[in-house]
Amino acid sequence: MTPDTASHHTAPHDPGSADPDARFWDRAARKYAASRIGDEAAYERTLARTRALLGPADAVLELGCGTGTTALRLAPHVGRLFATDVSPEMIAIARERAAAAGETNATFSVAAADTTPTIPGAFDAVLAFNLLHLLPDRAAALRRAHGLLRPGGLLVTKTPCLSEMNPLIRLLVPAMRLVGKAPFVSFFDGPALEREMEVEGFTIEERARHGSGRRDPRVFLVARRD
Repeated sequence: MTPDTASHHTAPHDPGSADPDARFWDRAARKYAASRIGDEAAYERTLARTRALLGPADAVLELGCGTGTTALRLAPHVGRLFATDVSPEMIAIARERAAAAGETNATFSVAAADTTPTIPGAFDAVLAFNLLHLLPDRAAALRRAHGLLRPGGLLVTKTPCLSEMNPLIRLLVPAMRLVGKAPFVSFFDGPALEREMEVEGFTIEERARHGSGRRDPRVFLVARRD
């Protein structure tokens, strides 16, 4: 999900009835949309760097776009932006925001990150912000992103590396998930995520931490499709 909060060419479909995480995000969507960005300066640094990587004619796909915050900020600077999320309610809010802003260069659809349906090689860049740790099958999503990129295209991600955080989170999150208060999350560190990307055919070109504090567990990675 896109903001740094305290966390296509297809008709939309609704996976929410079968996907517990989609249902979780549906329930959380309105509160999530109203929440403040936890580290505004870090978010702006990430946004600025991402914008600098994109060209004015680029076709861009954002996976896990949430309520559209980042997609709507980037859409005026690219050729066309397509954004997907597993949560129908998140996508409904993103469409509301796009209509209110008069932004017609962003298209929002409901789809999971590992099954986003579109033409192989259709995109110059695929974006995934605050998403990869939420995916039960991260490798499948990375393979999907690789297939959707043209040769030499960029995968731009920013991901909380939960293994770099307080170890107590390993106990807290599963307990919260049991009572429906948290979605699925996985634990890994920055180097492990880089290795996973390399296995799926990406070359890491840039790594950064944009947080304002002394330690930032959210790694920003730019990877090029081989």
